Amino acid sequence: MEVKKDPAYTIDDDNLSSAEGQFDVTSAAYRRLPESLRGLGEDEIARLNKKIVRKIDLLVLPTIGILYILNYIDRQNLASAKLQGITDDLNMTTEQFATAVSILFVGYLPFQIPSNLLITKISRPGMYICAAVALWGCISAATAAVQSYGQLLAVRAILGAAEAVFFPGAIYYLSAWYTKVELGKRIAGLYIAQQVGNAFGGLFAAAILQLDGVHGIRGWRWLFIIEGSATVGIGVICACIMPEFPHNSRILSSEQRALAVWRIESEAGAAEGTEKESVLRGFAKALSDPKLILLILCNMLSQVQGSIANYFPTLVASLNFSHTISLLLTAPPYILAGAVYYVIMYYSDRKNTVYPLILMCIAISVAMYIISMTTLNVGARYFSMVILPFASVGPQLLLYKTINLHLARPISKRAAASALVNAIGGTSNIWASYLYYSSPHFYAAFGALMASALLLGVTITAYRWLVLRENRRLDSGDPDEIAKAIKGGVTEEMVQLNWRYEMY
Repeated sequence: MEVKKDPAYTIDDDNLSSAEGQFDVTSAAYRRLPESLRGLGEDEIARLNKKIVRKIDLLVLPTIGILYILNYIDRQNLASAKLQGITDDLNMTTEQFATAVSILFVGYLPFQIPSNLLITKISRPGMYICAAVALWGCISAATAAVQSYGQLLAVRAILGAAEAVFFPGAIYYLSAWYTKVELGKRIAGLYIAQQVGNAFGGLFAAAILQLDGVHGIRGWRWLFIIEGSATVGIGVICACIMPEFPHNSRILSSEQRALAVWRIESEAGAAEGTEKESVLRGFAKALSDPKLILLILCNMLSQVQGSIANYFPTLVASLNFSHTISLLLTAPPYILAGAVYYVIMYYSDRKNTVYPLILMCIAISVAMYIISMTTLNVGARYFSMVILPFASVGPQLLLYKTINLHLARPISKRAAASALVNAIGGTSNIWASYLYYSSPHFYAAFGALMASALLLGVTITAYRWLVLRENRRLDSGDPDEIAKAIKGGVTEEMVQLNWRYEMY
């Protein structure tokens, strides 16, 4: 098998090639192949690896993607229900509706951390995730029965707690299967599913809301009944499809399982099911890593901008279109965002870079915020709304890739770090919900989002300086400097594998 040595493909001498399915046969990682694989030739191992990636792409990605579409449809249907009169029926003020939106995160955020720590110890993580999907579908459908503002708050808080399992669990689950040169495009796939949920959520809502008055039931109640019931059914079906971790997966042969585990071990020294670090110790290591604080702050600033999704139908409606047309016009921006996400992450994986892409998204989003605040021209404003979903949320994809590769080991640390970053960072969604007033300019919202974007640029630059300093320590060959790097979050196995902080 010919091994590529082009700099665009090779990360370092002791790791996998960054082209999917290729290996550097001279590397230390390659020479540490499991006994069961050492009798295979290089071509056979390469073919086996491609077969594994293809198999998990066909089973894991579509299943996770479908569930994420449901996650976002169920989460965003309250914004669609507002256009059909839920605020009038439940006698809610603008501030009370903002509370109903934000209270979901009160339940959502604190449960992410224990859930992600628990998933590292569950042998059937797919079943665990799908059970949560069916549960939140039931709760979402129950929203149709609420008769007062207080009841809506209670249901939304419980819905948030049920949904807490999914997103950080899905990110962790993907990182257990994919290598660092494969993970970016798969995270992009997850976010593309999010945008499909946002886009078609508006289209589905526009169709379902036409049932208004059928059997004496308001259209917004039909919205929760139909979408919640569909979520339960699909969650049960997906539970039969989702595979386990690589080391115990029943969809792989014994040889494929051995290679699937080694693919992950060869990058950082351990894989799911092969490490005995306790959950609490991994959690403590995550908290002691200085990089985590900066990543939490970065994600918080990024999620402030992501809050635009919670009010996107309202923003489009400020252009003075009808309710139905407003819902239909929410689709194109999300479809574009899905396509751009894939391009961004494909480029990130191929060039092994993140930092300049984050800065690019920040620059574009700042320009769009300025347009939204300074003009009433319908074409210009809708143009900014078409661009904002990918520009404002794009940095989140790159940050989650960073989290799972820079805070990779021990495994329980990665799970805790992923949940901490998403949970604490997500608190911005609570207060950001109160910014969307004073239509059509929404000065408070777009001003705060622009300030958050600029501060994100400063914070991610500080993070870049920190990881480059750690790389200099690892490159120094000085035992004292290397010890400092280990104290900063690198394991001894990672040092032996010549591991480095990449992409910055």
